[in-house]
Amino acid sequence: MFVADLLRHGALKGGIKYRGHVEEDLTDGGRAQMNHIWRKIRHDINLIITSPLSRCAVPAKQWAKSQTIPCIIEPRIAEMDYGAWEGLSHDEIEHSFPDMLAQWRKDPTGMRPPQGESPEELQIRIVDFWQDACERYRDKHVLIVGHSGSTRMLIAHIQNQPIAYTRHIAMPYACWSRAKHQQDKNEMLFINGESTENTNLQISA
Repeated sequence: MFVADLLRHGALKGGIKYRGHVEEDLTDGGRAQMNHIWRKIRHDINLIITSPLSRCAVPAKQWAKSQTIPCIIEPRIAEMDYGAWEGLSHDEIEHSFPDMLAQWRKDPTGMRPPQGESPEELQIRIVDFWQDACERYRDKHVLIVGHSGSTRMLIAHIQNQPIAYTRHIAMPYACWSRAKHQQDKNEMLFINGESTENTNLQISA
């Protein structure tokens, strides 16, 4: 059985923005959020897989070193490339691209941020990663440190849901979820610390 804990990075300096590939430091509180979850699970984890972006990779590397376990940098779980939206707030995007963000938040299927990555392209790399991980790391309990968009897409895949479903998954900073793969079947055990029965929540970011 392959077990994967999924952890979104904590709060970032500079407020809430679309930062797909933009580097930004964690706030002290954001790092504390992540450390809180790590302390709960550290003795169960024997491998960490992290996005290459520093808000995920810096704590992941330090945790792995503290427990003397491997840490793998995995580009396939990096956040979505938001193109022209990168580094912009909601209001800034709405000003430059009127009405586009409202549709995106409702259902991004078939859309693409200008010069950015489509949800379908994100889905391809996330599914490829998950299938590879289930085979390569079978019988391990791993921690996957990632982002809001990429983690939502992974959860949607594990639950065999369409892209539109990603817009109904609550994903606060340091959101902690757990999935397993056994006998060719995927299952979400909990999302954001709650039973999967309670995760169909409309989100706004």
